[in-house]
Amino acid sequence: MAVAINNRINLQEINCEKELTLAVIGGKWKMIILWHLGLTGTKRFSELKKLIPSITQKMLTNQLRELEDDQLVVRKVFAEVPPRVEYTLTEYGLSIIPVLQIMYDWGKNYGNSVIWKDTPRESFMGSEAMLPD
Repeated sequence: MAVAINNRINLQEINCEKELTLAVIGGKWKMIILWHLGLTGTKRFSELKKLIPSITQKMLTNQLRELEDDQLVVRKVFAEVPPRVEYTLTEYGLSIIPVLQIMYDWGKNYGNSVIWKDTPRESFMGSEAMLPD
């Protein structure tokens, strides 16, 4: 598993722990995947896809594999027909949820105070926006 991390992240370019954290959970989709698994627990692939409609199947697969390699998500395959696969946060994955909650709270406050100060946020977002209050 650490080999996969080393292949994806150039550890020589990491100058502090914040950069390592961003290298592991950064990108467009990983935090959203972690957030959904943290909010509602174990999910099947199709459930995650429905929660994040704008992600492609290929990208969701790749992001889940990387999160699994980084030991933030565990993938459980059931010997059933049709096959059933579930994704759950590991202890490391659960430990990032308070950070994501703080980021969510900050974003909500910033958005309401700066971005949507004069215009309701609904006018900026499409119907697919899935922001819990």
